[in-house]
Amino acid sequence: MRVVDVPDPGEPGAGEVIVTPEAVGLCGSDFHYFLGDLGVAPDSKLYPRVQGHEAAGIVEVVGPDCPSHLRAGERVAIWPLTSCGHCYPCRIGRHNVCANISLIGVHRDGALSERLRLPASQVFPVGDQDPAVAALIEPVSIAVRAVGRGRVEPGENVVVFGAGPIGQAIAAASIDRGASVLLVDPVSSRLEHGRATGAEFLALEQGVDPVAAAREWAGGDGPEVVFEATGVPEVAATAVGLVAPAGRVVVVGLSSHDAPLQVGDLAYKEIDLLGVSCCNGDEFAEAVSLVARRRDALAGLVTHEFPLEQAPEAIAYAMQHPAEVMKAVIRLEEPR
Repeated sequence: MRVVDVPDPGEPGAGEVIVTPEAVGLCGSDFHYFLGDLGVAPDSKLYPRVQGHEAAGIVEVVGPDCPSHLRAGERVAIWPLTSCGHCYPCRIGRHNVCANISLIGVHRDGALSERLRLPASQVFPVGDQDPAVAALIEPVSIAVRAVGRGRVEPGENVVVFGAGPIGQAIAAASIDRGASVLLVDPVSSRLEHGRATGAEFLALEQGVDPVAAAREWAGGDGPEVVFEATGVPEVAATAVGLVAPAGRVVVVGLSSHDAPLQVGDLAYKEIDLLGVSCCNGDEFAEAVSLVARRRDALAGLVTHEFPLEQAPEAIAYAMQHPAEVMKAVIRLEEPR
């Protein structure tokens, strides 16, 4: 990663806006993409690339034919996805898994830049949210998608494996729906961040059986919903073994490795095994509202801030110190 000069995006066309990014969160998927371990060859046409898909900024210029509610000077969160509108997922309303999906920071240049040209449909006003908190809206939107796919209901017991930013956001979104949540992680310092969301937590110390401990916490037949948010393949098998019969397992963590599963459990217990990718526009709007309602709990997830000039050092530091860094944010103005 280098800090370089790139061409200016120019002025917005019809239905487009120019956004001046203020804050960009570094995500686990950024690390995977940077390292090339998601099946993307380093010599792919996707590289080189300006990264940054978790972002908030100020609308600088509003092009013609944009919605009347968008105004220059307004702070917005950026929904990073565009879809083709023609493939099978798009035809059935699942634009978030478009076969020809385009994400800023992955398929086209992202928000680690001074100016960004975007379709107006990809920017969502956030009011007076702090830019670093507003940048959390994108990862929270993944959590909104996950709890929707998992059909989390009030009074249900939910176990979340992985207390990173996505796991924390899933906990917050589940609690917002009225569920009880147990966060599970081997790193106690990451679990501590869950206190603000209202989740309970289980530290996986040596000798702790996560299935037995989580089933005891949930009582009865076990938790109705289990989320896998670690990206560790074996945890998916643990989730399938733990969930109650007729329950739902939602896989959110990313990995390019195989996961061993007791396949019979899927049949015997009639488990719904679900995956989660990006969100759709309505879910992104819901994430804007969720962050506004729970901003105090979620703001504590931002543990480190860096200026744009230190972006290469920031991504290296975040990858090398996972127990210390919950969410690193690149400020395109001076950090507070």
